[in-house]
Amino acid sequence: MISEKNRPVPAHKTAEPNAWWIIALVAGLLFLIGLYGLFRPRPTALQRVQTQYISDIALLDSAVRTLQRVIVEKRPVAAWKQAFLEARLCYKRVEFLTELYNPETAKSINGPNLPEVDEADKRVEQPEGLQVLEEFVFHYDPEQQAEAVVQVALVVSNVGRLTKVAATNEMTDSHIFDAMRLDVFRLISLGIAGFDSPIARHSLPEAVQVLESLRQHLSFYKLPEKDARLAAQLDHVFADAIASLNRGPDFNRFDRLTFITNQANVLSGLLLDAQRVLNIPVFQESRFLSAQARTLTDPDAFDSNFFVNSNDDRPTAERVALGKLLFYDPILSGNSKRSCASCHQPERAFTDGEPTSLGVAGARSKRNAPTLLNASLQAVQFMDSRVVFLEDQASDVIANETEMHGSLPAAVRALQQRNEYRNRFVKAYKAGVTEYTVKNALASYIRSLTSLDSRIDRYLRNDAGRHQPARLTVEEKHGFNLFMGKGQCATCHFFPLFNGTVPPMFAKTESEVLGTPATPANHQLDADVGKFKTTAMDLQKHAFKTPTIRHVAKTAPYMHNGVYQTLEQVVDFYNQGGGNGLGFSLPNQTLPDSKLDLTKTEQAALVAFMKAL
Repeated sequence: MISEKNRPVPAHKTAEPNAWWIIALVAGLLFLIGLYGLFRPRPTALQRVQTQYISDIALLDSAVRTLQRVIVEKRPVAAWKQAFLEARLCYKRVEFLTELYNPETAKSINGPNLPEVDEADKRVEQPEGLQVLEEFVFHYDPEQQAEAVVQVALVVSNVGRLTKVAATNEMTDSHIFDAMRLDVFRLISLGIAGFDSPIARHSLPEAVQVLESLRQHLSFYKLPEKDARLAAQLDHVFADAIASLNRGPDFNRFDRLTFITNQANVLSGLLLDAQRVLNIPVFQESRFLSAQARTLTDPDAFDSNFFVNSNDDRPTAERVALGKLLFYDPILSGNSKRSCASCHQPERAFTDGEPTSLGVAGARSKRNAPTLLNASLQAVQFMDSRVVFLEDQASDVIANETEMHGSLPAAVRALQQRNEYRNRFVKAYKAGVTEYTVKNALASYIRSLTSLDSRIDRYLRNDAGRHQPARLTVEEKHGFNLFMGKGQCATCHFFPLFNGTVPPMFAKTESEVLGTPATPANHQLDADVGKFKTTAMDLQKHAFKTPTIRHVAKTAPYMHNGVYQTLEQVVDFYNQGGGNGLGFSLPNQTLPDSKLDLTKTEQAALVAFMKAL
């Protein structure tokens, strides 16, 4: 018989103290974990932006690899299209940060499908990326299968490059907000105009992805905690803009004028307000497009004095007044009979109404006199872009044997002999009268000839609270939407300057090969080779700078050779597909040679819009 003393203890009784110890340990650990979760540093908005960017790049990488697979495996064209469009949507979610931190990679992924000339190195860079692939996907040709495989491999490689560098980008909150607003400007001026989706016309769904991405990144900044009302306004405008894009019937019929005026412009302004409410510094450095512009159509959005050789060349009131005096004085010409105003008459928007200008001794120049209004809002001068600065344009014209047949040394000697000029130069420049100060005075006056206040501009500003509201006719509104959409005009004459200076950085002014005819009969290509005379590169034969079309109602006749007397003729030329559409053989024509199929009513609306600009 086992005694009570030696009887075994039941197992559950021996385990009881250990169980409580384990429970206490687990509870303690959970408590510590809770404390850590409560007090650990939260990810900053910037960290969340970077994490999201890396995640979105991963989605893009997956999408382009899927596209590569369907192309390599020769799946049906419908699968190509679906995979391609999905890849583009994914790219649009990363576009604003990619353009900011890796602009060259962005160009490799989504640059225009046109060869680019490096004029300094006399080298031609062939295009690559999604826009090149778009041609293969939507104009499918089995014989181009191998090239499509090469191009999609390049896209995959460039997205891979993004993946590698994404985590190393040195981001700041100021850069993020700057990039968000620039992307709104990019969407307005390029995106909804079809600039980077010229064949698929997938621009509206892509614009939705742009706005969804910006909205998500803005949410990381906890704006409601700072200003709940502003946060609600922004959320409402984002939702309204996205709904407008989703409601758009199609690319050709989308109401861009209403979208820009009531949604996109409001959005860019509110993003600037949000940046300030969050105490995130706004960049103050000198830029052509001000970092503090609320919209692209602000009266002071652009710095007309930006494209100067140095800050010492910036205009002053004295220099502008002196330049104006010189502009109208024939003292600069060889025969003292012609002035700058002989070919650039204010009442004609600083043109002369001639197909090609009359020079000294009645000789004609080779080209039409361009307007000087907004000449400072472009990165190069002359129709063949042969000089960068307005100072060099002035000296070129003065010395030109046909135009003024003068010389700067002779002009300096003549000016030094006049007390009024001598005194004015001393007040404007420490150096007094020199060849360079003569050029700079003229350039200063031309830089003052900035005009960005048409009825179109005032309507887009929607500033009825400050001014009498601008009114546009139904036809003018229709013309704006055609210009920005079906007519494809805004893919070369970029909004809002309506010249060839490329948004949203506005650092480069483009040239185009249009195939302009020699006569209005449209039977023969004009002989002027344009930029080729300067660069001697075949790709630039017949290339001319894209001019402004502001004040175009006053600047007839049109084109570099003044071949067309009316805007109706100009629109018809583009509607036909340019020179190649007329039957010329121009392998380097940059203007799409397919017909626009604009009706007579649509052509008239385009003309009405341009006359209001």
